Amino acid sequence: MINTTEQTFDYNTSREKLILAEYGRNVQNMVEYIVALPTKEERNRYAQVVIDMMGFLNPHLRDVPDFKHKLWDHLQIISKFKIDVDSPYPTPTTEEINFRPEVLGYPHKRIKVKHYGHTVELMIKRAKEITEEDKKQHMVNSIANFMKMAYVVWNKDHVSDDQIISDLKDLSNGELDVSNVVLNKVEIKPPNTSSSSGGRTQKTNTRGGSSNGGRQNNNNKGSGGRQQRSYSNNNNNNNSGSRRSN
Repeated sequence: MINTTEQTFDYNTSREKLILAEYGRNVQNMVEYIVALPTKEERNRYAQVVIDMMGFLNPHLRDVPDFKHKLWDHLQIISKFKIDVDSPYPTPTTEEINFRPEVLGYPHKRIKVKHYGHTVELMIKRAKEITEEDKKQHMVNSIANFMKMAYVVWNKDHVSDDQIISDLKDLSNGELDVSNVVLNKVEIKPPNTSSSSGGRTQKTNTRGGSSNGGRQNNNNKGSGGRQQRSYSNNNNNNNSGSRRSN
């Protein structure tokens, strides 16, 4: 007789959601069991056992400062703050656990020339405020060289000093004297990949040349030997013919 009774399976998707998944469902079930214990003495005893098990399941927490404190906080979180035990640490509140940091205020500023960055604009603004001409000219010269280095990062093929000076003049709205700017030479070094591949190619060609040369020499020697043997055979045939004729 076929049993038509429907069988229900216990899937994880149908179970209650794990509060702290790193400890597993067994720890959560034990914490629920401790919450339901009638006496506080039993709850304290079983809670200490669960704390030791939680530390064993997550040994990486041993390197965290206040290791035990964190485990007792996790015990409270798993129990949804319902467990009544004598904790050696103050019981955290839901507000402390669910604390959300303030949203960081990211700068939303329009950069005139993006490959120079906003820092160059701040440096130009600071240079305008300098009253001493020598310091101001030194600052302008430093800004121009910094712009040249930033330009090289953006475009490594060509760096024009006239373009750097023109951009500095435009960014400062013509308020900075760029007539005496001296730009340093910036060397553009390509990636060092051809030297290593060239060395390998040269090494391969050298081996190939020596081996081919050796084969050619061996072939010459062999061919020369065969020719000599054939020549000597012809001489022997001639000698034999002369003896027959005699």
